[in-house]
Amino acid sequence: MFLPIGDDNRDRKITPFINYLLIALNIFVFIYWQGIGSNVPFTFAYAAVPAEILTASDIVTRPEIVTDALGNQVELPGLQPTPIPVFFTLVSSMFMHGGIAHLFGNMLFLWVFGDNLENVLGHLKYLMFYLLCGILAGLSHVFSTVILPQSMLIPSLGASGAISGVMGGYLLLFPRRGVHVWIFLFVITLPAFLVVGIWFVFQLLNGLGTLGGQEGGGIAYAAHIGGFIFGLLLVKRFLNKTPAYRGQRSRNVRSW
Repeated sequence: MFLPIGDDNRDRKITPFINYLLIALNIFVFIYWQGIGSNVPFTFAYAAVPAEILTASDIVTRPEIVTDALGNQVELPGLQPTPIPVFFTLVSSMFMHGGIAHLFGNMLFLWVFGDNLENVLGHLKYLMFYLLCGILAGLSHVFSTVILPQSMLIPSLGASGAISGVMGGYLLLFPRRGVHVWIFLFVITLPAFLVVGIWFVFQLLNGLGTLGGQEGGGIAYAAHIGGFIFGLLLVKRFLNKTPAYRGQRSRNVRSW
């Protein structure tokens, strides 16, 4: 068990209400519209499907019966009609999740890392950065299904790509910030470059050779890796270069 549960927020000067709003919206969508995972038609209508993005067309498929590893027959739902332009599913899919554990893990990471980024980017720029990283992460997954031939009809969803972008930005701006990590029965504080670095190495190791596939319990690692890289590349373009931040930067980025 290696789980970030908090960080050093002593220099935070604004209330990160955009970050709180994003967390609340993710929870609301999962409970109200996804029915805590039971509303499969909604999920399959608004999730991002690589084939739909690549062809710019809505695709509807029939349910199919498959046999699992235990020999049980299971009905997989087909893709549902999408009431919005298919490109918009790159955004709608960012606010849906595959289960309670998926939602909890993503929201915990957003809670830990998002507020510090909002503090230095400002509310509007943070929201724009979050959404852009999420869209680019989704496109990373879409194109990985082409580069490494995988099924392009498997829907993808979750805030992980956008949050990976937040973590990339966090690593670049706050490499030495203390992050509180739960390791088995202990809580210790480690520098952000180590915590986020371990997380990213895990994504690389699990994604090598099969990016965009169904390995690792259906996790689209290409979205994580793409979101993280785009977060690193883009965060400075959104930065509010105020005197307060420049002073903060000198304390947190001495190793640059």
